[in-house]
Amino acid sequence: MEKLNVGIIGAGRIGRLHAEHLSRNAQVHVQTISDMFVTEELQGWATRLGISNVTQNYKDIIEDPSIQAVFICSSTNTHVPFITEAAQAGKHIFCEKPISLDYRQTMGALEAVKAAGVVLQTGFNRRFDHNFKRVRELVQTGKIGDAHLIKITSRDPAPPNPDYIKVSGGLFMDMAIHDFDMARYLSGSEVTEVYAQGAVLVDPVIGELGDIDTAIISLRFENGAMGVIDNSRKAVYGYDQRVEVFGSEGSVAVNNDYPNTAEISTKDSVYRDNPKFFFLERYHESYIDETRQFIECILTGSNQVPVDGFDALQAERIAFAAKKSMLEGRPVKLHEIN
Repeated sequence: MEKLNVGIIGAGRIGRLHAEHLSRNAQVHVQTISDMFVTEELQGWATRLGISNVTQNYKDIIEDPSIQAVFICSSTNTHVPFITEAAQAGKHIFCEKPISLDYRQTMGALEAVKAAGVVLQTGFNRRFDHNFKRVRELVQTGKIGDAHLIKITSRDPAPPNPDYIKVSGGLFMDMAIHDFDMARYLSGSEVTEVYAQGAVLVDPVIGELGDIDTAIISLRFENGAMGVIDNSRKAVYGYDQRVEVFGSEGSVAVNNDYPNTAEISTKDSVYRDNPKFFFLERYHESYIDETRQFIECILTGSNQVPVDGFDALQAERIAFAAKKSMLEGRPVKLHEIN
């Protein structure tokens, strides 16, 4: 069986997650992983996964001719230069979202990818969730008629620490960007207008750092549909991820994932366990599926990844428009974000 030689840049939480999934994929050989901080713990972890090369220098991956594909799981500010260098080295690329905090820089990275003729897939893992894929299928096949309203609820169980907030790019670019991609994915249409309102209702420190923790975002789509996204950095009951698409012939909705389906009924109440608490639990299978499809795309030579650089660019443009809308207190047309 042909195997794809892979290098991973960034050995943080997401980098390690991808490494562990890839190490169990019979079509993949993880040859090298790089990180700014190479510790004994990292070396031991890599050895247990069968990754023999651990380096502080990401160029060891870029310049290795035997490595065919690179997973970029480093901090967002490094994505554009790493994508550019990997593309110029002729390597296929999987990059975590967002590609950058400035969609204009992202456009430059996409030009480098296009010029090199390599494949770029972006880590919008929610597209690979079995429930959301079913919603997309029902909308695309016309089962609920023409889409009229798209509702997305996306709430984290707890806010990130202040150090993360400082470099995250803000709620719209860091958190809601998944929802902007999901809105395009479920509707099958481009967003034409954004109106966003935000507040600091969870933690005043987030406001002191120039960000918000709660938001309502209204969308208009090219196909005439309308959408609404609500975000919060803190849902005390768990990771809250729900969608509904209402159409001319019906509707389809997806509720949260739970650890089990048990429902307890007593004389006092009817209740069940809280939803899964963390995104790594909620989207465990989708993380596996997104990397599997990326690998298969390269090995089969199809070059048609399920979520590409254009999808990343569009989500970033919507995020930029949302922030502009909130700051200026008005709806923003997407054509303003050139």
